[in-house]
Amino acid sequence: MAKRLDIKDLNLFYGKFHAVENVSLAVPPKNVTAFIGPSGCGKSTVLRSLNRMHEVAPGARVEGKVLLDGEDIYTSTVDPVEVRRTIGMVFQRPNPFPTMSIRDNVVAGLRLSGMKDKKKLDEVAERSLRGANLWNEVKDRLDKPGGGLSGGQQQRLCIARAIAVQPDVLLMDEPCSALDPISTLAIEDLITELKKEYTIVIVTHNMQQAARVSDQTAFFNLLGVGQPGQLIEVDDTEKIFSNPSQKATEDYISGRFG
Repeated sequence: MAKRLDIKDLNLFYGKFHAVENVSLAVPPKNVTAFIGPSGCGKSTVLRSLNRMHEVAPGARVEGKVLLDGEDIYTSTVDPVEVRRTIGMVFQRPNPFPTMSIRDNVVAGLRLSGMKDKKKLDEVAERSLRGANLWNEVKDRLDKPGGGLSGGQQQRLCIARAIAVQPDVLLMDEPCSALDPISTLAIEDLITELKKEYTIVIVTHNMQQAARVSDQTAFFNLLGVGQPGQLIEVDDTEKIFSNPSQKATEDYISGRFG
């Protein structure tokens, strides 16, 4: 079931370096929120903080709150592994297990959590591959290695793997940056379908993509070299792209910098 995310006074650090400063925003359920901004502004760092992937980096530290339906995911009683099951991640480059079969790629997370019932695993594999709009392309070669698929198919396989564990939120870090235009369109169509069941947050450098797939857009920026990234503006995507409140947002969207 899709859940709401609320980010409150979020500050992110790598050692002594203050990477992101004072970010607060709400991510509605069954919606697509896009993070845009120039390279190095902290948008991917914020994305990773939403399922505690940020803290895997040496010296990483988080201040502030990330609430999932009101529960702070950073409290000491919350298991980070459970957070990452509830809030799934799809990375910039497709990362299937190359020698593992297509079927086993999809259910890898369930096997790790102890599920052994082959019938249930097969049912989940089919449901997830259908959910990722990949079933019809691979149903006759489920035992073939996932690494043998095209780049676009591999990314949809990774999406199938992410939704197999039935997360509440799906994070996507530039999921189309390594794909051709046709594969990109397939992923964008899939995102539109997935938001019917999941809360989705996507980082993208593609302004047209943000305008096409998202309901809400958050613009991040740097005030200067070595300064922390900041959230400049967040609003409905249509407003951000037609009448933003901040000049920096307009300058970025119109291509004057970034």
